Amino acid sequence: MPRRRIGFTYRTMAAIARPLVRLLFRRQWAGAHHLPAEGGFIAAVNHNSYLDPLAYGYFQYAAGRPPRFFAKDGLFKGSFGRLMRAMRHIPVARGGAGALAALDLASAAVRGGEGVVFYPEGTLTQDPEMWPMAGRTGIARVALATGCPVIPVAQWGANLLLPPYGKLGPLLPRRTHQVLAGPPVDLSRFRDREPGPEVWREATEEIMAAITALLAEVRGQSAPTTTGDRRGPLRSV
Repeated sequence: MPRRRIGFTYRTMAAIARPLVRLLFRRQWAGAHHLPAEGGFIAAVNHNSYLDPLAYGYFQYAAGRPPRFFAKDGLFKGSFGRLMRAMRHIPVARGGAGALAALDLASAAVRGGEGVVFYPEGTLTQDPEMWPMAGRTGIARVALATGCPVIPVAQWGANLLLPPYGKLGPLLPRRTHQVLAGPPVDLSRFRDREPGPEVWREATEEIMAAITALLAEVRGQSAPTTTGDRRGPLRSV
């Protein structure tokens, strides 16, 4: 990707973030070849630590595709918010017209050739075993509207340093941040169907199943066979 599309602010922040990630984590990354070299795509990633956007962002940036995060609008305030906008991340407001506008921005970014990062769960996992919860259907709406590839990604390790809703642990010994990206999720069976809540729900479940299967591989464990109420209901964004 041409450097001009990354931007000065993004390159500067990446130069700061790289040594920080290396200081905090060992890295065990695989599957970067599944990220398209050109053209827009969605990276669908599980979320289990406030540190994992930093760590995952380095993975995608190192693959030559600077991530544009689909992130809560609360992060777009003050000085930090100005940095987020300068790096062309996408603010999302919960519910109503604000949520639909965010999906339009994400679709425009994908059509413009960007690699947009979705955390389909919409928040840190609340599953006690830290498996992915049910996804919000906004990711499927963007994917089916744009026809872009959806790359499922599992990550594990940042949560061992900073658990969801927990406290930062000791920095040493360094934890290993693992990332495994898989091939695009096959959504072809949904593309000729009339868009609507049922289609978006089914497509989202396909995406979440792919993420969960990759996470099971990363963790070397069997994933839960049922979602259950603990994963929460599917929501629009």
